[in-house]
Amino acid sequence: MGQSGRGLRISMALLGAVLTVAVSGARPAMDADAGQTAPPSARKPPTVLFLCPHGAAKSVLASAYFQRTAQERGLNVRVDSAGIEPQERVPALVADHLTRHGYAVPISKPRAVTKADLAAADVVISIGCDVKSLPVKPGTLRQWDEVPGPSEDLSGADAAIRRRVVALVEELVARQRK
Repeated sequence: MGQSGRGLRISMALLGAVLTVAVSGARPAMDADAGQTAPPSARKPPTVLFLCPHGAAKSVLASAYFQRTAQERGLNVRVDSAGIEPQERVPALVADHLTRHGYAVPISKPRAVTKADLAAADVVISIGCDVKSLPVKPGTLRQWDEVPGPSEDLSGADAAIRRRVVALVEELVARQRK
């Protein structure tokens, strides 16, 4: 195909992308080489980042529950967790709780959140963190500040996190269908 044919193909792809955004608010993935919209299977899955102060309890519980619930609902998503001031390890209380309920502990060592983590995240869930100084992208932050600390109330923390995780997965599944 000649140069003008390629230009028309790119223009049609861009028009399709603009129409998709205008109608649905979605941003389609673009194939950089061809300038065409990539098929749904080639699109980057959204990233959900769970943050808690120490990256060792609430974010670990949330990411474990989210991974399984998303998988059960067929949601293609990347899940990560981190802390503002990470602890050395996941507390035995949390690890034992997850294992006892049939979940794998999703991390071996808590880590500090990075600017790259925040830039890559499509949804940032802050569970009791002070995020004022973090470079969180506008429109991505959700705060679940009412979740109790697992060391004080494990069953309360577990119930609050599970309820929120299920609602978030359902929201993302509904958004994916649009």
